[in-house]
Amino acid sequence: MGLQAQAQPDAQPLAGAAPAMLLVYNSIVNELVRFSSKGSRRQTKTGVRTNDPQRTMANILEVAMAEFGEKGLAGARIDEIAAATDTSKRMIYYYFGSKEGLYTAVLEESYRRMRQNEALLHLEDLEPVEALSKLVAFTFDHHNDNETYIRTVMSENMNRGQYMAKSEFMQELNVPAIRSIAQIYERGVASGVFRPGLDPLDIHATISALAFFNVSNRHTFDLIFKRDGRSQEAHAKRRANVVELMFRYLRADKSSGRSIEA
Repeated sequence: MGLQAQAQPDAQPLAGAAPAMLLVYNSIVNELVRFSSKGSRRQTKTGVRTNDPQRTMANILEVAMAEFGEKGLAGARIDEIAAATDTSKRMIYYYFGSKEGLYTAVLEESYRRMRQNEALLHLEDLEPVEALSKLVAFTFDHHNDNETYIRTVMSENMNRGQYMAKSEFMQELNVPAIRSIAQIYERGVASGVFRPGLDPLDIHATISALAFFNVSNRHTFDLIFKRDGRSQEAHAKRRANVVELMFRYLRADKSSGRSIEA
């Protein structure tokens, strides 16, 4: 049954509500009906039908990630996101509550995607050294290929993390990352390939810092030192160096000449 057919019955429970509440409710229903009818006749610019709420939300989120990543919270415009998704500001606010609510959803989705891809590595099935190598190389490649992610994180740090602090899911999203590193490290210590006494959170911070800087400072760094850090050769060399650096930081035998490949 379409939204238009449901609009009248749904209004019955609010028959005794205050006039102001009814106005808000009817406005939302009418908006849903209008977009449902609109979506049944044509598709959005990205090919997603507007009468599918889940796809509409996903489409808005995808465009918003690029908008906020490029311009930050202050510079991003809901009008532009609405135009690019063939929706309206009212519809975006209906789904996400506010501009800040959409921005917070973008932060959550950015981290969710990274953690989801990390889980696909199945690091628990690998030997500790191989697992470490794979995780570091993945993080380096992910950051290199997702400048929007880096810019979004930088933007939120400019905001001093105030919107991330409001998220109900951010800490939950990132717990698996530390748990995975802890498991790799503990297995490595137990087998004698990693030295004891390190903090998994510090290991995570070091990996993140080495991968993050490569993207966050690439423009200024390349201009100052007149190099092309985004060339395939430069990327491969830097990734191998970062993987080697992390191995040398964790390894148990400091005199060993052993190395690992990215």
